[in-house]
Amino acid sequence: MTNSIGTSADNNQNPHKKEYAKQNMWTGILFGLGIVAFIDEVVFHQLLHWHHFYDKSTTDIGLVSDGLFHAFSFIATIGASFLLADLHRRHAFWLKRWIGGILLGAGVFQLYDGIIQHKWMGLHQIRYDVNILPYDLVWNVLAAIMILIGAVFIYRTKS
Repeated sequence: MTNSIGTSADNNQNPHKKEYAKQNMWTGILFGLGIVAFIDEVVFHQLLHWHHFYDKSTTDIGLVSDGLFHAFSFIATIGASFLLADLHRRHAFWLKRWIGGILLGAGVFQLYDGIIQHKWMGLHQIRYDVNILPYDLVWNVLAAIMILIGAVFIYRTKS
């Protein structure tokens, strides 16, 4: 039985399930990474003006770094969309596994951003001139929750 988007409603009946399990997961990871980077760029960099990708130089350099970061998120999201279209073409799309990949990719990117870029490399902080601890806690705890839920989805769809 197929649903409205041409995917198997029950992936146990999908003959391509095992063959494309990794591609579903990695397509989701790339999409999640691109989407969360895009949301970060638009919300925190452009709308709220809380920081730039690289805050250790001039505003002009910060804006250039934002543009490069935005290009990265766009390429990741569009690339994942092409991979997703390929899965649909092959009738091998596995929604639950793909969503698990999205959550895993989004969470890993966000945790990398919060720990490596914010703390270890010091490229920028979430926000300046405020007590940063609540922001860091929310940012990193949400990342860990996304990773955990994504990993559970992926584990439950192991072929």
